[in-house]
Amino acid sequence: MSEEKKQTNLVPILLVAAVILISAIIWATKKPKTCGFALHNQHTTTLDYEHDHTHEKPAEIAKNADSDTPQKLNLNDVIRNARSWEPTYQKWYGKKAPDFTIADINGKTHKLSDYYGKDVMIVFWATWCQPCITEIPHLIALRNLISDEKLAILAISNERKETVQNFLKSQKINYTVLTSDSRALPSPYNSVNSIPTSFFIDSEGKIKLATSGMTSLGDIRAILRAER
Repeated sequence: MSEEKKQTNLVPILLVAAVILISAIIWATKKPKTCGFALHNQHTTTLDYEHDHTHEKPAEIAKNADSDTPQKLNLNDVIRNARSWEPTYQKWYGKKAPDFTIADINGKTHKLSDYYGKDVMIVFWATWCQPCITEIPHLIALRNLISDEKLAILAISNERKETVQNFLKSQKINYTVLTSDSRALPSPYNSVNSIPTSFFIDSEGKIKLATSGMTSLGDIRAILRAER
């Protein structure tokens, strides 16, 4: 084979190699939107997180939240405008949220059905999950804006209580933090395999929406106000 033909045959190979290399670089530099949850605390990323708000403080987040959002919202519109999360567990929407009882990090037990009559946000998270940590200031800001008389925030980690307690020493979390092996919970909670994952339960005790990925304060407020 002539030298010219050899060079010609190398062109498509080099092009393919270049595409693979560029794709690998792009994939490696993306930030995780969710982490693989959890049965063994594996840090497996599954989606891409676009916006890093790690250094934002709750007061700044609350100040920058979209206060001009219309009071009347359609939940489908909120879902279509989502950027850092996506809907999940759709078959459960409109169904009664299965009850459970879990102890918080102080040993107090919490029964989900005791919160029926007001909105509830259940957040599955972990101390090692960066998107979960990024979401914390948004949840703190949410608690500052909406009292626990109107909204219960239940953050559930499947880590050891001591691990969570040590992590919380450096935080100023003002919402309820619980620990439980997710496999011990009823469906659909026991099938959560990426975090953060949140379940929004309405005042009638029905699952309104479930989200996979970091949910910002503005999106949470929109979800709570939106009508299906």
